[in-house]
Amino acid sequence: MVSKNEGGMRYPSIDKLLNKIDSKYKLVYAASKVARIIEQENLKVEGAKCVKSVGIALEEILNDKVDITFET
Repeated sequence: MVSKNEGGMRYPSIDKLLNKIDSKYKLVYAASKVARIIEQENLKVEGAKCVKSVGIALEEILNDKVDITFET
């Protein structure tokens, strides 16, 4: 299977993602939770540039399509 994002993890940009979520660790946690939902419910995301569920989850986070709240 050929990925639409052949340049590796260049999109979405980690810098832009860290403007949405202030910690790389929180970002990984959130992306994994969203990716699991995408996989389990077999969701199709229109206009996604990434093929894999984690990449799609990161795109959704970047585009503010996911509401994420962290407990402190």
